[in-house]
Amino acid sequence: MSYHRGRGLQANALGTFDTVVMAVAGSAPAYSLAATTAVLVSAVGLASPAALLYCAIPMLGIALAFSYLSRIDVNAGASYSWVGRTLHPFLGFISGWALVISATIFMVAGSLPAGSMTLALFDEQLAENTALSTAVGAAWFVIMLLVVLGGARLTVRAQLVMSGIELVILAFFAVLALFHTGNARTFDWSWLGFGHFDGMAGFASGALIAAFYYWGWDVTSNLSEETRNSRRTTGLAGLIGVGIVFLLFEVFTIAVNVILSSSQIEENDANVLAVLGEEIWPGWGGKLLIVSVMLSTIATLETTLIQVTRSLFAMGRDRTMPSALGRVHRRWNTPWVAIVVVGTVALMMLIASNALGSVGDILSDAISAIGLQIAVYYGLAGLAVVVAYRKMLLTSAANFILGGLWPLFGALFMFWIFFESLGELSTAAVNIGIGGLAVGLIPMLWYWRKGSEYYRPAKLDASRTVEVDYVPDEAAHPDSRVHEGLPTDF
Repeated sequence: MSYHRGRGLQANALGTFDTVVMAVAGSAPAYSLAATTAVLVSAVGLASPAALLYCAIPMLGIALAFSYLSRIDVNAGASYSWVGRTLHPFLGFISGWALVISATIFMVAGSLPAGSMTLALFDEQLAENTALSTAVGAAWFVIMLLVVLGGARLTVRAQLVMSGIELVILAFFAVLALFHTGNARTFDWSWLGFGHFDGMAGFASGALIAAFYYWGWDVTSNLSEETRNSRRTTGLAGLIGVGIVFLLFEVFTIAVNVILSSSQIEENDANVLAVLGEEIWPGWGGKLLIVSVMLSTIATLETTLIQVTRSLFAMGRDRTMPSALGRVHRRWNTPWVAIVVVGTVALMMLIASNALGSVGDILSDAISAIGLQIAVYYGLAGLAVVVAYRKMLLTSAANFILGGLWPLFGALFMFWIFFESLGELSTAAVNIGIGGLAVGLIPMLWYWRKGSEYYRPAKLDASRTVEVDYVPDEAAHPDSRVHEGLPTDF
């Protein structure tokens, strides 16, 4: 099965530190906290820290699955390639399609807050102007589109600046929160237990929202063809990224429980973080945390663009989508056709969502629908690693737990979230979530009929890959997909 058609992406553009930054930026800590804390609190109340804690455990299982799979198959399509080569090409395509659809919806949903946060720095009233917020958000989106078009190195430089400032501000306020004296409540260890959940249904609704917090760290796998020693680096960076954002999410969610009253959280559901900042440091705190949310939103637009364009690039290269999507720019080594297509579609959807009120309503449901699509491709990756490593799982305790049991638990948790949430979500959200996946059947069946090689895959088997795919560094071609050695130990 040949993947080497035409020009490849720029190999060895990113190092370990760069990749960790991308993983953290992908989960967008400040944006997630600002946009989702009120939703989480309204669903589970004081159990918010517990929901984030118990969702982190299966999420680490999925991060382990990505880590193990990226060691044996370096592919910009990530789960699209892995699932296709282990479970079935149809499931692999749906896995890639789920990411493409959820990321495209998110880029529309994320551009509006980027605009309103920027305006909020100057005038709170301006931030409420939807048309103006849309225009500013679209401008930020276009800037990120150009940065991503300019290549992996430029992308990472921009990311280092944005995420660097965001994380410094968040860490600063995390420390200030510890010494804050005006409390609405006293910290209670029971917030990390199961006592505050309203039964199993309550836990499920909390876990569902918590899963949205973490989404995005897997951008490291979509950058694997552009990363040095990527067989080790991409998976490790994903695990470190999940760990860092977990700590940030816990600290700030506990701070919200301690410092803010229920009415404050309810009244400021769009940006709980700004209110928390004002409480911790009156005058300046709110503004600084708005800066961190703005940068976080813009940074995650960039990582989402990378995920969707690299996935489409892999699909175009494999002829499971129009082959033009697999074209790489001669100078910048980026999949420019995929970037232009995604940018155009997202901008059209963004303008439409502003022009038609009903589309705006649909978008709020679309954000919920993203969760269903994430659960699908994370869950399938968790199953794929067990199949790929089945002959090696009993060779060591580490392989059994880290490459088998934990990812399997993560996969089952994702599928449980998927089915449990079908009853909780609105009809529109379910229709967008499932309907978005169903649309993917059209290109899948079309290109399957046309005989794409993707549908006749070389099976992914970890025990065999060690012998077949190993290429010494000095013998590797610079544009080759396998551009480094294959260490298989964890």
